Amino acid sequence: MNDRIIEFDPLIEGILIKRYKRFLADIELKSGKVVTAHCANTGPMKGLLAEGAKVRLSVSNSPKRKLRFTWEQVCVLDKKNEEVWVGINTLFANKLIKKVIEKNLLKEIIGEIETITSEVSYGKDKRSRIDFFLTPKSSNPDNRNIYIEVKNTTWMLNNIALFPDTVTKRGQKHLVELKELIPKSRSVLVPCITRKDAEFFAPGYDADPLYSKLFDESSSAGMLTIPCSFVFHKDHVSWNGIKPLK
Repeated sequence: MNDRIIEFDPLIEGILIKRYKRFLADIELKSGKVVTAHCANTGPMKGLLAEGAKVRLSVSNSPKRKLRFTWEQVCVLDKKNEEVWVGINTLFANKLIKKVIEKNLLKEIIGEIETITSEVSYGKDKRSRIDFFLTPKSSNPDNRNIYIEVKNTTWMLNNIALFPDTVTKRGQKHLVELKELIPKSRSVLVPCITRKDAEFFAPGYDADPLYSKLFDESSSAGMLTIPCSFVFHKDHVSWNGIKPLK
């Protein structure tokens, strides 16, 4: 299984010196030049911050950008001591999942889709925004609208991808709101697993026990969880299938 989901200009490679102030990372390029890159992932990034790790950056020439470079990927070693590139740009996850939906790769689970709308207001007093609001085609056996929340998932223990990797009040709130949509609508949580070495997905019970409790409650109420896995390359990302829940 190696379907290309997204292609992009080849990324620039370098070495991680340090990540700091959540949003910043100093990277040494192959030329020896040290640059500061924007880090879109503000979480703890467990297991991904080893100094000296190989990283990949995108570059922007926009005059509006304060920092030209964005940290996109980091290289870690799997249990076989083989290299695995992990996508760490949280803003990229939604692009991947939208492509997956458009390519009908989730058709067997959610059926055929008529429309996809991003960032739709929902929840109590319409104060939250769902990542994707889907309407089904008339041929879809389930005619309910579908609300999809995407979670960029990079943390792994043994062969299990876990989300979250820290306490997330926002994530807890999303689970409550997804549960409240049922049964009038369909609620779907999509962990976007941005590494190829995960064989299963599970909620990060140790990192956020309340999130995990809410996950179990929402799942019991009918929330679907579809862990989508990807393989990251220097100039594209490939589909790696749906992983089972552990």
